[in-house]
Amino acid sequence: MLLRNKLTHTRVGQFKRFKSGYLNATIKEQLSNPAEIGSILETRGFVKSVRSSKKIGFVDLTDGSISKSLNVVIQGSNQPKLKVGQSILVKGEWCEGKGKQPYELKYDPNNPTHSVSIIGDVTEDYPLQKKETSMSFLRTLPELKHRTSTLASFLRLRSFLEFQLLSFFQQRDFIKVTTPLITSSDCEGAGEVFQIEPFNGNPKEPFFGKNAYLTVSTQLHLECLSLALNRAWTLTPCFRAEKSNTTRHLSEFWMLEAEISYVDSVYQVTNFIEDMVRHVTKSLQDTNIENGSQSVGGDGNDYLSGSYIEDELVKSRWDQILTKERWPRMTYDEAIEHVNKNLPESEQLTWGDSLQLKHERMLAEKSPIFITDYPEIQKPFYMLKSSNYNPEKPTVACFDLLVPEFGELAGGSLREHDFDVLLNNMKHHQMNLEDMEWYLNLRRQGTIPHGGFGLGFERLITYLAGHDNVRDIAAFPRASDLCNC
Repeated sequence: MLLRNKLTHTRVGQFKRFKSGYLNATIKEQLSNPAEIGSILETRGFVKSVRSSKKIGFVDLTDGSISKSLNVVIQGSNQPKLKVGQSILVKGEWCEGKGKQPYELKYDPNNPTHSVSIIGDVTEDYPLQKKETSMSFLRTLPELKHRTSTLASFLRLRSFLEFQLLSFFQQRDFIKVTTPLITSSDCEGAGEVFQIEPFNGNPKEPFFGKNAYLTVSTQLHLECLSLALNRAWTLTPCFRAEKSNTTRHLSEFWMLEAEISYVDSVYQVTNFIEDMVRHVTKSLQDTNIENGSQSVGGDGNDYLSGSYIEDELVKSRWDQILTKERWPRMTYDEAIEHVNKNLPESEQLTWGDSLQLKHERMLAEKSPIFITDYPEIQKPFYMLKSSNYNPEKPTVACFDLLVPEFGELAGGSLREHDFDVLLNNMKHHQMNLEDMEWYLNLRRQGTIPHGGFGLGFERLITYLAGHDNVRDIAAFPRASDLCNC
C-alpha cells in the first residue's frame, strides 16, 4: 500500500511538472492561466506585426497555439529592430492590457531584468507581411502558409473535431482501429488506384508477391474488424488516382469510416451519421459561446478566427446542420422527380442517370438531405439490395449525405452478407476472386448483417469552416500535378 501511494504521488508530480515545468509555456497557456500582475515573464513566438514611434513600440507575437496574439509593449526610444516573421524571446513585465487585450507584456530596454533576443531571423523578402494576400498566393508557400491566422485556425479546428469524434464514438461503444494503407484490392472497383512498386524493384517479381495499391477506402478491412468488435471506426488517409482539378477533390485525403454490426435498415446508419455530424457541430458552437464570443469567427472562438472566414456564412451552415427536425430522406426515384421539376426539358434526367453537383445542390438547397436507394448499376459490388428491390429498376440499400452549397459529404450502405449473392456480384463485376477470397470467407464464417459509411474529413472541415476549397484544409495537399514539397 505504501508503495502504491508513493507511485501515485510521483505520477501526479510528473503531471504538474509537464504542465508548468520543463516545457516552456505557450501563449495560449499564458493568456488562459495568467501570471500575477507585475511578475517577470518570458514568452516566445513569431513577430506578426511591428508598430513603433519615437517613445513606444508595439509587437504582436503569436506562436500558433491560439488564434490570439500577445501584445508586447516596448518602452522608450532605444527600441530593438524587429522584423515580421522573426522568432523571438521576450522577457518583461506582465501587465493588464490597456486596449482590447486583457494582458500585455511590457519590455523596458533600461530594465536589466528585461530582454529581447532573436531566436530565428528572416530574410528581407519574407513573404508573409501584415498585408492583404490571397489563398492562391499562400498555396505557393507550402512551408510557411500555416503561420497565417486563417490556415492555422483550420489546423486547430481539425484537431478539435478529431477529439470530439473520438469522444462521440467512445460513448457509443465503438473501437478505434488501424487499417492498412497498402492493399491488394480496389474497394470501389473504379480503377482509380496508385500501384506500389519499389523504386529499384523487379516488375516480374512483385515486392508483395502480387500487385499492391494505396487504399482507396479502408471499408473491406474495417468490415473484417467490425465483425470481431461489433462496432469499429477509423480515421485514415485514402488515395484516389483521379484527375479531378476541383475544389472538392484530393488525391490524398483523410476518410472517417465506420462499420456497425447487426443493422438491417439503411436508416439506422443515416440516423447515426446525422447524430455524429450534429454532435461535432454543436460542440463547436458550444465552445464558441463558452469562449465568450457570439461572433462565429471572432476572437472568442479559437478554432475559427481568420481573415478569410466569413461569420455569416459559417453561422448559416451551422444553423442548417442544427435544425430541430431530422434531416429529410429522399429516395433516388424521388430525387429524380424533384430535380426534373426544376430543369428545362432538354436537361431532364432519366432513371439510371447519375446526379451531378448541380443536382445535388438543388436537392440540398434548404438543409442537409440523405438520398437513398440508388440504382444498383451505379454502385460497388458489396452493397445489399434495397428492401423494396424491384428487378425492373434494381436499387441497393445505400445513401449519400448532401449538404447545402457543397454537395456530397458522406456515403454509405448496408453490406451484402449472403455468401452466394456476394460471390455472384463479384463475378458480375469480373473481380479477381482469388484476391478477394479473404473477404468472401467472412460470409462463410458466422456472417451477420452490417452496414457502414465513409465521410471525407477535409470536406467536413471545409464546410464547418465556411470555406470552399479542400486544398486549403489539407496541410500539404496532393492532387494531379500538385506535390510541391
